[in-house]
This record gives sequence, structure tokens and C-alpha cells, in this order.
Amino acid sequence: MTATDNETTAPSGTAATGTTPNDATPTETSDTRTSSTGTTAAAGAAPLSGPDLGVIVVLAGGLSHEREVSLRSGRRVAQALRDRGCTVVESDVNSDLITLLRDLDDPVVFPVVHGATGEDGSLREVLGLLDVPFVGATGADSRVAFDKSIATSVIRGIGLTTPQQVALPDEVFRELGARALMDALGERIGYPMFVKPSRSGSSLGCTKVAVPGELASAMVGAYAYGDVAVVETYIDGIEVAVTVIDRGNGPEALPAVEIRPDSGDYDYSSRYTAGSTRFITPAEVPDDVAAACADMALRVHERLHLRDISRTDMIIRDGVPHFLECNVAPGMTETSLVPLELEAAGLDLGELCEALVHQARLR
Repeated sequence: MTATDNETTAPSGTAATGTTPNDATPTETSDTRTSSTGTTAAAGAAPLSGPDLGVIVVLAGGLSHEREVSLRSGRRVAQALRDRGCTVVESDVNSDLITLLRDLDDPVVFPVVHGATGEDGSLREVLGLLDVPFVGATGADSRVAFDKSIATSVIRGIGLTTPQQVALPDEVFRELGARALMDALGERIGYPMFVKPSRSGSSLGCTKVAVPGELASAMVGAYAYGDVAVVETYIDGIEVAVTVIDRGNGPEALPAVEIRPDSGDYDYSSRYTAGSTRFITPAEVPDDVAAACADMALRVHERLHLRDISRTDMIIRDGVPHFLECNVAPGMTETSLVPLELEAAGLDLGELCEALVHQARLR
């Protein structure tokens, strides 16, 4: 197990379908390095690698509030692929993109555009329209996963534990009377509660509401990032994230990352400010709880019909993981969770990206 502060990484462990290893010895480190094990072969096909994968377009940026994080993720993915000998073109999401894709010879896209456009399915629908293969979930499945109010209902439907939740569009909140609705939320959800945009990421617009007097400003904060706010029960517990990858032999859960922000809240600053959050990989939880977290991530990945890579965020309370949200384009920055999980599993970021591109080529 490794305890890390944002930019640090973890030692080798084991990635296993449906399980999360939890038996390594804790150590402290402040170095950012990657291991070089793992496989990329797809079942029934010789794996393509390096130049054989053709031109890979790494898409990053866009116009969402998460643009800067996306650009950092894109640079890291692009460099990881170049280190594997791949031919990489980095591109923003702009008016030149379609021309670029048409001019290139049989490109494949690795999208790391966070937030709206990148994760709401619209960009992926365009790639499908152009018959350009790409890494990750389809446009339709991305839309479901990206909307927290819809995804939570779907996941609750397969028997997994979720917070009690109410979704309120801005127009309804204003026209039906904000005060009356806030009173009703207090009665139904209770305090403390958590308010967040239905369609956003990186904890932007998210607020813990401890008392009724804080609810109005929290709703305004959520509506600043989208026209639907989600209000749900606040789950006090251990926050963890579990990434699911599919290198061609079926989905497998990586070791869970336990998240311990110094501020107590894993907000935007805690996510992307080096040294402000301590990450422990594998999470310091009992083996049966780690297995339950891995199982939840795998079932979420399957039920939402995701492919290649996803990350499920959850809170453990009384040994039970509670689903929070699922991300179809998880961050790949120096302070992101996926690289930590890969290192804990003894896998290399470049090798994984190469394998995911190979899977996209096979489709």
C-alpha cells in the first residue's frame, strides 16, 4: 500500500476482475514514476503497438469549465503513447477538428475531454458520424453516465446502494417557489445534504449543506454549472474511487484509491493542487469491503454499457459502498487517480493507453 500526496504514486500490486488487492505494506513516497508490466493483447488477435496503431489523435481541451484539467490529461496521455513509439497528433476541440480527422490517414481518437461535450456523448456522436474509431464509451452510453440524476437511478435499479436524491431544474426551482422547495428538500433529504450539478465534473459547483441557511447559495452554485441541480443525502464515510479497464480480456477493477483531502472536502482545489490531498492505494479497508468496491465498479461499468475505461466514485459507510457517480473520461493528470491505481496494479499508463487504442481499432 502506498500513501501519496497528489503527485505521488504507488508500488506494484495486482489488478483482478472483481477484486481489489489490499495486502501491501504502507510506504511514503514523493516520486512520480510508472511500472512497466501488464499485457495489451486482445482475445483472438495479435496486439497492435507503436507505429502499427497508425495515427492516434489525442483530443483535449474543449470549452467546459474543466478545460485546463483536460489539457493536462491530454498532454500526459500523448506523451505516454509517444514513449511507446506511437504516432500522436494532439488536437483541441474546435472548428478545425473535422478537417483534421478527414485529412489524416485512418486516424483513431483517444478523447480526454472532460465535462460537457467530452463526456455528455456529443463529441463521441460526431466521431461515430465520421466513422472514426475512438477509445471509450459510445455517445448514447456516455450521456446516461454523465447525468448524475439518471445514472444514480439506473444504478439503484440493480440493487446497489445510492444516496436518496432529488433532481431540480433551475426553471422549476424558480417558478414553483424556491423557499417552498427548499423547505420540502429539508424535510425529505434532511441535513446535512449535498448539492451538485447534474451534469458536471471535478466537484465544480458542489457544496455540503449543513444547515437550512446554506441551501440557497448552494443551489445557486450548482446552477452556475448547469440547469439541473441534484440534492442528495450527505454520506459521511471513506471516499474511494475504483477504475475499471478492459485491455481485451474483459473488464477488470484496479485497486481502490482512498481519498483523504486535508481540507476534509475533495473539492476542485483538493483534486488538482499538489500536496493538498493524501491518496492511499490500495485503500485501507478490509478485504471484503475492497472486494465490494471492486464489484460495484464492475457492475456499474456493465450496467451503463461502458467500454475500455471508467472510474466509479463511492463513499464507504459502515462497510457498505454507496455509489456517487461514474466518469467515462477520467483524469490522467499528475494529480489524477487513474495513474495511481495503475501503479498499484503494476501497470504502465502508456501500455494501457496503447491497449485501449488497439481495442478501438478492432471495433
